Amino acid sequence: MSFSQEVREELAGNIGNARHCQLSEIAAILINAGCIKTSKEGDRTLYLQADNVLVVRKFFTLLKKAFNIGTSILEDVPDVRNNGRVYRPVLTDASHIRSILGAVKMLDSNNQIMGFDNGANPMVTRNSCCKRAFLRDTFLCIGSISDPNKGYHLEFVCSNEVIARQLQEMIESFDIESRIVVRKKYYVLYIKEGADIVDLLNIMGAPVSLMNLENLRIVKEMRNSINRRVNCEVANITKTVNAATKQIEDITYIRDHYGFDNLQASLREMAEVRLEHPDATLSELGQYLDPPVGKSGVNHRLRKLSEIADKIRF
Repeated sequence: MSFSQEVREELAGNIGNARHCQLSEIAAILINAGCIKTSKEGDRTLYLQADNVLVVRKFFTLLKKAFNIGTSILEDVPDVRNNGRVYRPVLTDASHIRSILGAVKMLDSNNQIMGFDNGANPMVTRNSCCKRAFLRDTFLCIGSISDPNKGYHLEFVCSNEVIARQLQEMIESFDIESRIVVRKKYYVLYIKEGADIVDLLNIMGAPVSLMNLENLRIVKEMRNSINRRVNCEVANITKTVNAATKQIEDITYIRDHYGFDNLQASLREMAEVRLEHPDATLSELGQYLDPPVGKSGVNHRLRKLSEIADKIRF
């Protein structure tokens, strides 16, 4: 099972205790996975996307809790297609549909459906807990999250810009940064920062997935820290080796083309010590001198030898 599916499974089992939160969840499912068709006779049928079993199952549970309505997939009513997706009928009772749509503020004063494309009524998501519930079931319908072993990316694929902007406003009310891009005919709201994704999982009510993600983040950060330290040490060693090689080349050139006897005593001693200890650090070289010299003094003498070698070459 993918990490994204694990998150969905966890969110599917999380249902708000308060009725206003349950209504917010129902609104999220209707907006992102539902549609209503009206026959020529004026009869309405409520449909849900057929390919999202978790959403359908949770919707039935919410109807039972919030309205005491028991229903299931209606096998005697044909499926419909909408925007390239197959929808299964789940409710045909006119009074039940009217009660549900009225409770989630999707009917106008003339008892007409206001349209799912307009997003949620602000009254339904006015409380912080209701926003959390709405985000939870919206993710269940249209959300996904990448494998955290490969990278951090959480997104909601929204059917239109109105829904995407409303969702972004809700998420940003919890101080989480998100962005929207257009992908084909959809508006995709996404979050890239690992810390923000962790916060959103907490807000939606997925503590197990949150801990799994946090554990992976800790391991990844430790691995990256170790890699940075190793790379830094390797770079320092390479720099030291290259510097030592250059110093030995300069000193050897002085010896062969100028002679150590022509150097002042301190530089001659420095040249001889460097040749005797090619792998020693500057601090170690200083201890081999008589009297001992500090790191800066050793560096000064080696730099003078390098200048002499350059003058001889040119």
